[in-house]
Amino acid sequence: MKHRLIRASLITLAATASGCATVNPRPDYDRAAEKVEAATGYCFEYRPENDACTQQRVCELLEGGLTADEAVQVCLLNNRKIQAALYEIGAARADLVQAGLLSNPSLAIAGKFPDSGGLTKIEAAVVQNIADLWQIPTRKRVACSALERVILQVAREASIAACDAKAAYYQAKQADRKCELAAESIQVARHVLDLALTRQEAGAGSEIDVNLARAEVHNAELAFADAKLAALAARSALARQLSLPSAPEELELTDPLPELPHWCLDEEALLLLAADRLDIQAAASAVKAAVARIKEEKLKLFPNVEIGLAFERDERRAPEGRNILADSVLASIAERAPTVEIAPIERLSSDTLIGPSIGLELPIFNQNQGNIARAEYACQQNLKLLDDVVLAATQDVRLAAAQARAAWKVLDFYRDDVLPLRQTSLELARTAYQAGRTPLLNVLETERALLTARAGYVDSLGDCAAALVELEKAVGQPLQRILPAAGRAANELDMDASPGTEAATQNSGEMP
Repeated sequence: MKHRLIRASLITLAATASGCATVNPRPDYDRAAEKVEAATGYCFEYRPENDACTQQRVCELLEGGLTADEAVQVCLLNNRKIQAALYEIGAARADLVQAGLLSNPSLAIAGKFPDSGGLTKIEAAVVQNIADLWQIPTRKRVACSALERVILQVAREASIAACDAKAAYYQAKQADRKCELAAESIQVARHVLDLALTRQEAGAGSEIDVNLARAEVHNAELAFADAKLAALAARSALARQLSLPSAPEELELTDPLPELPHWCLDEEALLLLAADRLDIQAAASAVKAAVARIKEEKLKLFPNVEIGLAFERDERRAPEGRNILADSVLASIAERAPTVEIAPIERLSSDTLIGPSIGLELPIFNQNQGNIARAEYACQQNLKLLDDVVLAATQDVRLAAAQARAAWKVLDFYRDDVLPLRQTSLELARTAYQAGRTPLLNVLETERALLTARAGYVDSLGDCAAALVELEKAVGQPLQRILPAAGRAANELDMDASPGTEAATQNSGEMP
């Protein structure tokens, strides 16, 4: 009796727990935020239930201009794709809750009416599928691994979006700087035109020189129009990455293109860091879920094992051979009070039956072979996909490191060799033209060469910034964990170009 009470209590407790199960993805959101912060170095504050607070925080970040770090924070708060991806975590948590629920019991009732009247025959049964007792733990392991995979995938998507936002910021700044250079080029071309007009007025120049100089001004103005459109497109791409509805030209970008120091990149150390990339962890979780899925399918050999309680009450037909009026007459003749037997003449035995029932699906024809094989193939597929992600991460790191080294080398070349040479050449050509020792074409050629070099220098600055962003994306770690002298690197990202380089860039646009 005691064991029966314990068993009944356990069943009642399980049913109560199943009925009270709720879906609360908040801890999963927090875990995803921790993964994003570890991968990017930025706090991931967005939660689906706090949209109003999120918009207020975005407005605060946009006030007074936008730095590169603030652009990343706005992206993590306001990017609609990231916000939509978080709901996948909620759906995965719901799947986990559903996987832990017992199936509902079944109740069957049948009534059969006798043709001669009387009480109805009743049959009833309550059954419960107890296969859940050994299937639920495996189902929960599968769902738990799937939830972990979704959390890692969403965190990876958020980290990539953060890197893309930083890259879009630097591309917008690069486009702005090239637009400024295009405007300065107009001034340079107009100064050459003034020189040609001065020489023509002095009788030392020709109309051909003036027309050539004027054509150069026109070309510079057309290039400026193209640069303005490119800058608008770059800002529009940034606004889209940040999910901002404001006009692109309203964005105030306060950070300059950073003049980054050089680091010695150790590829082996970078590969060790990349081993913890979120997409690699997600692929490993997919393998874990696939292994659990195989066990789940094997446990479905007996998908339905039902036990329950059955109840049956036979029909009670109306009694036969009784005549109440005849009984009364016979009693009167016998000069005694008439008696009427209300109870049945013959006492019947109990007609109510109750007892346990059991039913199961016999695995004679269908032994779930197909689903088991499918799960095994899916497991092998996920193993191959894991290998592919690891190999892709290795190549991503090697390529990103090579791009960073090449970008630094090109930047040094422009800063130390190309710009000083082109600036000196233009000054010599102008002096020679004023003295009448060289034609205007030489001045125009050296001018174009300097403008091309200045644009190339700006491109190299943008390439360096983009290369480090790609390195962060490839390794899956923030820059402070990738490169030595992390504190100095972080400070350099927020500083202007070095004074010597900035002066050289500014002087390259001045006319003697």
